Amino acid sequence: MTVFDLVFIGVFLVAVLLLLATVVAAVRTRRRRALGLLRGLGALASVYLTIVIVVSLASPGRTIQRREPRCFDDWCVSVEQVDQAPAGTDISYSVAIRLSSRARGRPQRENGVTVYMLDDRGRRFEAQEDPDAVPMNVLLHPGESVIARRQFLLPVDTRNPGLVIAHGRFPGMFIIGDDQSLLHKPSVVRFPGVRGDSLTG
Repeated sequence: MTVFDLVFIGVFLVAVLLLLATVVAAVRTRRRRALGLLRGLGALASVYLTIVIVVSLASPGRTIQRREPRCFDDWCVSVEQVDQAPAGTDISYSVAIRLSSRARGRPQRENGVTVYMLDDRGRRFEAQEDPDAVPMNVLLHPGESVIARRQFLLPVDTRNPGLVIAHGRFPGMFIIGDDQSLLHKPSVVRFPGVRGDSLTG
């Protein structure tokens, strides 16, 4: 947990208290107080969201290396292997994604995780449908890891492709500096010029 996570929690709690106080004032027909509290809530939200957006626009997108784990609490994810091959007029990318748990207690899963590919022009490419693929929210036992493969078809003119691992939208979209905050450039695992390698580790 970062200092900005704590800032978000603090602002969220203050907003909830202001909203409750506004409702109580309205129920008691204290309209002037209710309007004042509502204006305060609006000002707080406006200032905070402005800071989130300004920081997002000023922050560069992060490049993540292959096999570099990203952890959200006890759930971790990394791109282990990337293979490419011609597929008609396109190029097929096969991406092996390692999902792992560093928890010591009970089994867990992570919901709301999606993956997609981007090129240097910002074009987005979704994974091919595969009902047999390991889901991103697979249940992991403590210390367990699994490989989830995803296939992508990209045009031959694609340059500097990379994989984005999106970890839901809330609360990340409202946390200052988070790579999924409003208007922030996503973190991307880049693999230019991949010709295939072997899975290790």
